[in-house]
Amino acid sequence: MDLNQITLEAADFDASVQFYSKIGLKLIVLSEGRYARFESPSGATTLSLHHAKTPGIGNTLLYFEVDNLQARYDELIQLGIPFETAPTKESWLWEEARFSDPSGNQLCLFHAGGNRRFPPWRLNFTTDT
Repeated sequence: MDLNQITLEAADFDASVQFYSKIGLKLIVLSEGRYARFESPSGATTLSLHHAKTPGIGNTLLYFEVDNLQARYDELIQLGIPFETAPTKESWLWEEARFSDPSGNQLCLFHAGGNRRFPPWRLNFTTDT
């Protein structure tokens, strides 16, 4: 199984399309004012936007992994993307910087290295046959 796509609702559809393009996602499908789909520069999961007059913004947090968090953060600041937090080393061994899209969806740029999938506290499962 693979995670194929995540869809977010957007009140200001055009601003949201511009925002996700600006942060580095590649626009691959556009149905004017209604639906857009993006690919990430690496990986297979896509992100789509669907226009909604009143988006249901919840407690979902999307994580975008980058190799050099500080450099990418600096680039996005220069492009006018506001952040709620600057890059911070967290207790779970990731560096993170948090921000939001024009509809208020919460986003996180992060770098975790090997700790993304294999932190020291990862559970090890074995099967006895």
